[in-house]
Amino acid sequence: MSKELNTPLDTFETKRPADFSLQNLNAMRVYKLISLTLFIAGWQVLDLVNAELNFYNPLLFPSPLDIVIRAEALWSTGALQNHILASVARVFFGVLISFPLAVVLGIGIARSRVMEVIFEPVVELIRPIPPLAVLPLFILWFGIGELSKLMFIAFAAFYIILTTVMLSAANIDIVLVRAARTLGINGWRFYREIVFPAVSPDLFVGIRLGLSAGFVMIVAAEFIAADVGLGYMINYARAFFRVSDMFVGALAIGLIGYAVNMVLVRVERQIFSWRISDER
Repeated sequence: MSKELNTPLDTFETKRPADFSLQNLNAMRVYKLISLTLFIAGWQVLDLVNAELNFYNPLLFPSPLDIVIRAEALWSTGALQNHILASVARVFFGVLISFPLAVVLGIGIARSRVMEVIFEPVVELIRPIPPLAVLPLFILWFGIGELSKLMFIAFAAFYIILTTVMLSAANIDIVLVRAARTLGINGWRFYREIVFPAVSPDLFVGIRLGLSAGFVMIVAAEFIAADVGLGYMINYARAFFRVSDMFVGALAIGLIGYAVNMVLVRVERQIFSWRISDER
């Protein structure tokens, strides 16, 4: 047999991810950048072709150049910065409100039969309800001020973080749990030394997903009774038929959400580098 056929399969699978990341990661980033550049260039070319053929209304579908020019105009007045800061603050504070309760309930339902019996039926009953369905209720309960927006974002992020933590806490290695019990690790010490370290990587993923949900829902939250924010900006632009402003607001949300996620991914890799090494 050839040397390649004699190579153990587990050795190949162990080395493959590391080799891939070292040799091709930079190339993949270049390919992604090229793909994005081609998409934007094609969009701009479409606008140039439309200028000659007029097969759609350019006011309804502005070109990338028009959007950039409008974004620069809004930035120069300071309006865009104010909208961005308001929306980002609402998303972060909303997720922060949901975080403690989601973590406590998620771990409790996964590790305690009593909490599972008490809380899981309620959680499973409310979880399928779309956040947009309860937005009018939040306005009635908390008014039209900031609190209703924060609570709406918190509701959207809560079940994502809860589910992530609950699944992670329920799937802790049974060998690790039995070893802890054998060594007499019980009570709060068990949660501090076993459960929290075990769920922390997945908890970080839950935070990322919760923030993503917050950025998705911020537009709906700011559509009603807001005077600042990217959602308000989009709604205001719709009322006055400023399509370029709508694109600026929507793309700003996308770029901010992507940037926040990338920063958290890098932080996650630094904090939980041991997990990445184990997976390789």
